[in-house]
This record gives sequence, C-alpha cells and structure tokens, in this order.
Amino acid sequence: MTETFLTIGGNAISVGEALAAFACVVLAMLGAIAIMLARATRTRGVEAARHDVHAEELEERMAEIARIQADTAGRVHTMGEVLSGRQAELARAVSERLDAVTHRIGQSMQSSTQSTMENLAKLNERLAVIDGAQKNITDLASQVTSLRQVLSNKQARGAFGQGRMEAIVQDGLHKDSYKFQHTLSNGKRPDCAVFLPNDDRPLIIDAKFPLEAITALHEARSEEQKEAAARRIRQDVTRHVTDIAERYLLPGETQDMALMFVPSESVYAELYDGFDDLIQKAYRVQVVLVSPSLLMLAIQVMQQIQKDARMRDAAHEIRTEVGHLMDDLGRLNERVLNLQKHFGQANNDIAQILTSAEKVAKRGGRINSLEFDGDETPAPRVIPAPLARKATAAE
Repeated sequence: MTETFLTIGGNAISVGEALAAFACVVLAMLGAIAIMLARATRTRGVEAARHDVHAEELEERMAEIARIQADTAGRVHTMGEVLSGRQAELARAVSERLDAVTHRIGQSMQSSTQSTMENLAKLNERLAVIDGAQKNITDLASQVTSLRQVLSNKQARGAFGQGRMEAIVQDGLHKDSYKFQHTLSNGKRPDCAVFLPNDDRPLIIDAKFPLEAITALHEARSEEQKEAAARRIRQDVTRHVTDIAERYLLPGETQDMALMFVPSESVYAELYDGFDDLIQKAYRVQVVLVSPSLLMLAIQVMQQIQKDARMRDAAHEIRTEVGHLMDDLGRLNERVLNLQKHFGQANNDIAQILTSAEKVAKRGGRINSLEFDGDETPAPRVIPAPLARKATAAE
C-alpha cells in the first residue's frame, strides 16, 4: 500500500493515498448524487402538482371551449337560417327587379322603336323637302341663267326694269293716280307718271339704266380695265341723267324733280359707294337715283300724301254736313219750343175745364141736398172726379 502509484511535481503518491483519495472522491460523488436525487424528487413533486393544476386548467378550458363551440354552433345555425331567409328575399327582390327592368326595357325599346319610326318618317319628309328645295335651286339656277341672258340684252333689260318698276308702283298706288307711257307736250313718253293730289303736274319715273359699264367693271381684272370701266360708267350715267332732265323736266307741266330707277340694290349700292360724284351731279339737275327699296319708300310717301288729301276732302265734307246738322238742330229746337208753348196752353185750358167741372159738381150736390115732400128716395151721392188733382200734379 506504500508503493508509489504516481509522481506529480516530484511528490510521490502511494497506492493507499490514491485509494483513499479515490474513496473520498467516490463518497463525494455519491453525496452529490443523493442530493441530486433528493432535488429531483422534490422537483418531480412540484412538477406533478403543477401538472395536476395544469390538467385542471386544461379541463376547465376544454369545457369552456366546448361550451363556446356549442354556442358558436347555435349561432352558426341561426345565422344559416337568417342567411337562407335573406337569400330567399334577395332572390325574390332580384327576380322582381329583373322583371321590372325587363318590362322597362321592353317599353323603352317599344318607345325607341316608335320614336325611331317617327324620326325616320320626319327624315323622309325632310328629305322630300330637301329634294323639293334642290329642285327649286335647280329651277332658280335656270332662272338666273335666263335672267343673265335677259340682262345681257339691252331691250330685254329695259323691259325687266320697266316690269319691276311697274310692279312696285301698282302695288303701292291706286290705278287712277299713275299712268305708264304718259305722253308729254313735247311728244316724249316717260316710263311712268305719278299724279299727286291737288296738282296736275306728274312726277316722272324713268326705268332705263345703262348696265353695260357696270358689267364691264365687274369683269375687269386689271387696274387699267377698272379705270376704263369707271370712266364709262360716269359717261353713260351722266348722259342718261342729262337726257332725263332735258326730256321729262318741263317747267309748269311736270314736277321739278324726276326719279331714275336702278333695278338692282347691289348696283345702286356700288354707285352710291364708288361714284358719289354722279349722285351729286344728278341731284343738281333735279334727277334722283332710286333703288327698288327707295322707290317703294317714295311710293309709300306718295300713298300717304294721297291718303292725307282724301282725309282733308272727307274732313271738309264732314264739316259741311255738321253745319247742315247744326241748322237742322236749331230748327228742331224752335219746333220743340213751339210745341212746349202749345202744351202749356193746353194745360191751362184743361185746368179751366176742371175748375168748371168742379163748380158744376158742387152745384149738383147742393141741388141733390134739397128735400122734397113725399120723396123718400135717397139722393144719390155725387163724388167729384179727381181730375183737378191730376191736372194740378201735371202742371
């Protein structure tokens, strides 16, 4: 046991010492194991108690979960029934809405169809109107072409202006107040002569107008052509104005002013805007250029003058008749006064007659009041007539 077992750092350890040390170590380990076992046992007890508590908690929770599950199942069943009812109501409402929408769509389609048919009918009518308008435009184009041909001919153009002037005069004046192609003392025959009231001098209207220069001005392209056409317009219009003044303005026989009719508003506007010197020159020789609208205005003025003259004549006749009426009224007044005098005399005579009748009645009463022997017959009563009161009231 004293044999050396191990040498550590120069120190020799014997076998006995090693066994003793080993035994101590084993004892220490056994003690530690015992302590560990005791601790483990105590830990197991605590854990078992904890496990029991946990198991009880789990059982309580499982019971609560089962109760909640039962409640949830009941609620789910109730919700299922509610949802099924709501689903039925929703299906019914959707069906009703679908029926209503289908009915409305049917009505809308029917009304749309009817409206479409009506619009198509109106469209057909409008197309017919458009066809008629197109036909009228075609006819108008042909008429414009023929009018252009008429205006290109001097004689035809004069007839056109004469016809338009005659239409304006005939529409505005009485047939006795104008005359076409009236012959003057110098043998000239103007296109129209208008006679004004209380004046034997006619107002002369000339319907001829030189249009070739205006046409040349419209067809001119260069400045030289335009200037040449303007000079020609001035020459032709001045010559025509001078002819009207020399032929138709006769002192004491015609009015001091004559009208030159321009049968186109555009031509008159072009003359008025671009050739004001011609307008002034014509005015100085007592010739006035008029367009169709101005001629209609002048005719309306003449119509009003004639109407005023007729009103003055009628007023004179009315004044004369009123004078005769006043004379008749004076004679009627005199006769009424005479009749009143006759009635007064008659009333006086009637009053005197009533007075005499009253006296006679009184005397008759006195006679009846006398008594005779043997006369038992009662005397009749005499009642005086109430004529006196009536006569007095009449007076």
